[in-house]
Amino acid sequence: MAFLGFGAGEARADFRVCNATQNLVGVGIGYRAKAGWVTEGWWHVEGSSCKTLIEGPLASRFYYLYAEDAERGGRWDGPITMCVAEKEFKIAGVTDCVARGFQRAGFQEYDTGEQASWMVQLTDQPATGGDAAATGTPTP
Repeated sequence: MAFLGFGAGEARADFRVCNATQNLVGVGIGYRAKAGWVTEGWWHVEGSSCKTLIEGPLASRFYYLYAEDAERGGRWDGPITMCVAEKEFKIAGVTDCVARGFQRAGFQEYDTGEQASWMVQLTDQPATGGDAAATGTPTP
């Protein structure tokens, strides 16, 4: 599955995920807050739709995304290990996930370049290595 990101779009200040597949996708996001690392989820993004994960101008330069296809079981992931839970979650810290009763997941990093807005598009198109792709780009 592919992460795709696009910069063009309506003028908004937020972090959005668009699901270009036909399936329901669960999405988690990670970021560095003033108090330290935080992961949050799950946002349910229906096929062919978008969802705002963070409203307002982005406060961090780097954001991390992990998503799972709720119907087919595929995932959009990356090399950065952070914590997730089975149900809705907001977790402080990214270490000792299992010892604290959470699961570990690999998140993909997005360097927003300190843009106020960012959008990631999840697609079925294979990226290198046969994984599906997701890309992220600034939105005006």
